[in-house]
Amino acid sequence: MKPELVAPCGMNCNVCSAYLAFSTDIPKKRGKINHCEGCLPRGKNCAFLKKHCRKIGEGKLRFCFECSTFPCERLEKIDARYRRRYDTSFIENLKEIKKKGIDSFLSAQEKKFQCGKCGGTISVHNRKCYGCDDIKSWKA
Repeated sequence: MKPELVAPCGMNCNVCSAYLAFSTDIPKKRGKINHCEGCLPRGKNCAFLKKHCRKIGEGKLRFCFECSTFPCERLEKIDARYRRRYDTSFIENLKEIKKKGIDSFLSAQEKKFQCGKCGGTISVHNRKCYGCDDIKSWKA
């Protein structure tokens, strides 16, 4: 897992279905398979927050926890949606990164999202392994 694929908001793009489709060369299908290189590699800083946060939009913060208003209302809304839909928390990710560092966080994420069959990466969005499952859609 690459540190540059952890967005400022705490999204781990290493386990995003759009990034996994891109990185494993799964053919792009309009409306079914999306491709993305990750927020930071595309120079977008954070797809979720850049329009709502000047500091993130201008790349002044590496992570949202560096901000005096952490967690802001917008991050809390995104976090609630991801907790509900995908059983993952951006805010908890950020707290872990702040407390233990990015390498420790990525090591834990690698274990959490590792496929038991092939060792590939399982997507946070659809719970499919992009190494051994037949991916036809980003949906579960």
